[in-house]
Amino acid sequence: MCSGSLTPITKKENMLTLTNAQTRRALLILISFHIFIIASSNYLVQIPFQIFGLHTTWGTFSFPFIFLATDLTVRIFGATEARKIIFGAMLPALIISYLVSVLFFEGNFQGVAGLSGLDTFVFRIALASFIAYVLGQLLDIKVFAKLRQNKCWWIAPSASTILGNLLDTIIFYGVAFYASSDAFMSAHWPEIAALDYGFKICVSILLFLPMYGLLLRYLSDRILADNPAKLAA
Repeated sequence: MCSGSLTPITKKENMLTLTNAQTRRALLILISFHIFIIASSNYLVQIPFQIFGLHTTWGTFSFPFIFLATDLTVRIFGATEARKIIFGAMLPALIISYLVSVLFFEGNFQGVAGLSGLDTFVFRIALASFIAYVLGQLLDIKVFAKLRQNKCWWIAPSASTILGNLLDTIIFYGVAFYASSDAFMSAHWPEIAALDYGFKICVSILLFLPMYGLLLRYLSDRILADNPAKLAA
């Protein structure tokens, strides 16, 4: 039987009634979370390795958290405000991604001299992340907002994660590594993309979803620490 006991469901657009201080704190937490995941994933995708004979990158392990952040943002602020938060995170995430990836290219510190010219390989990764992030997250939000009224709390995050990840993965790897100057990534990006997508789904289903209701309640309680949560009826 499905239960919404861990994840409050309401028909209103905004899930919680927040004070100004709580809203500012929530925005700071969620925007920082989005930026951190994007920047770290764009850096880690430069570092490939093999698992069970298949090629992948360390970014595979970090990026699924962005969909968790998005779902939490929708739960707390609603779909309309969630879009604004995402757009607010995109530009700083793009800049930070480029700077970190150039300065620590492939895991090695390159020095500030690396910033003197445009690194097209890193720039393509940042640009691909920008495009894929926008389209993937908007789809994620759209699907999540449509399904969040369901009594089974896990249906909305499951569907939004599966579809959002699929679109994001295809766009990101195609834009970043098709005919890339990096011979390895140019040759192996379809394999890496397929494994990346499969891993994202496995992580989301096996790890995130069973903990989703508890994590949402914990984060909400932290955001509203100075005032008990007032859930919309």
